[in-house]
Amino acid sequence: MFRMLKKMDGVIFFVMLLLMIISVFAIYSGTRTDANLANHHVKTMYFYVAGFIAVLVIGLVNYKLYVKYAFYLYGLGIILLILANVLGSSINNANGWLKLGEFSFQPAELFKMILILFLAHLIVKRQRGTLKFWRDIVPIGCWAFIPFALVMAQNDLGNALGYVVILAAVFWIGNMRLKHVLIALTVVGVAFFGFVKAYTFYHDEVFTFLEKIKREHWAERIDPWLVPEKATSKASWHTKNAGLAIGSGGIIGKGYLQGTSVQSGRVPYTYSDSIFVVIAEEFGFVGASVLILLYFILIQRMVLIALTCRDRAGPVIIVGIIGMLLYQVFENVGAFLGLMPLTGITLPFISYGGTSLLINMACIGVVMSIKLYGQEEEDELLMGEQQPRLSERLWNMLKKEKSAV
Repeated sequence: MFRMLKKMDGVIFFVMLLLMIISVFAIYSGTRTDANLANHHVKTMYFYVAGFIAVLVIGLVNYKLYVKYAFYLYGLGIILLILANVLGSSINNANGWLKLGEFSFQPAELFKMILILFLAHLIVKRQRGTLKFWRDIVPIGCWAFIPFALVMAQNDLGNALGYVVILAAVFWIGNMRLKHVLIALTVVGVAFFGFVKAYTFYHDEVFTFLEKIKREHWAERIDPWLVPEKATSKASWHTKNAGLAIGSGGIIGKGYLQGTSVQSGRVPYTYSDSIFVVIAEEFGFVGASVLILLYFILIQRMVLIALTCRDRAGPVIIVGIIGMLLYQVFENVGAFLGLMPLTGITLPFISYGGTSLLINMACIGVVMSIKLYGQEEEDELLMGEQQPRLSERLWNMLKKEKSAV
């Protein structure tokens, strides 16, 4: 066991330790003026300890077993999502929380990891070559639509869109045909342009409709992004003050615990959704850049592990995890820079939240398992009929890298 632990990626562990330190100090800064949140940084340390244990335990188990039993995990996840719809409590307008005593658990977060494993399970069962539209893409898309619909019913747009990003990433690494990619990009582009034009032109009608279905808070999040002149003061309060705080941080920031907007309470949810604002105001452009650099290093290490993996499941899983993390980082940071609407997505490994942190750490554990067991020959008993060792795209990239060296 000690020998296997030594084979795990030490750089990833070091990056995770740095992210833990940043998270604990940032959460303390964002909560120290609120007595009700005074121990959140301590809870975060406990969650991180549990997360590192999960990385080791999950990493020591062959990831091919997770892929083999992914269908059962998918069924369990769907049951949890249904229970969250029926019995779940509401936190920040999202209805998908299950309470177990003092612990609140969000099945939608867990399902991100389950969906990645299940999609990998479906992809490796396919024949060699590109994915066929009716035989592969449509059925796999239907499997992903079920949790998407359930999470949308929970009023959780952020996590539901995360499933779409994961699906797109898996389709890409699964060798989707170029014409299907171009068609998909065209459809998405036209739909997005049509949505923007329709929303801005028929804003009042859309707002009235959202009020009728009790989703008016969606408009409060979209208005400051698309039509700031029509946004109410309540809707623009969060993003406006967050933007002012980020701008006031300048190059090197105002100093730890010296952020005037954060410490005065003008920016809400500084321990979760708005934690990037804490870092940007108190440590400035330099501090924010260091955080982004750590994410870049983490993703770069995962890409290297995917490139050296000898079977199909490993790269599919890693690309799905990378897609999930990139979406969360871009959505969270972009919302406060005016690039994206505010959806309540947490910043990975930094924001307070036990469920989110533990699931992200569990995903890192799967990556570690791929590092340990990805060099083995593909196991036909686990994957079904023999498949190519690696997707053509990744294999060609690896050969080019070797030839360059």
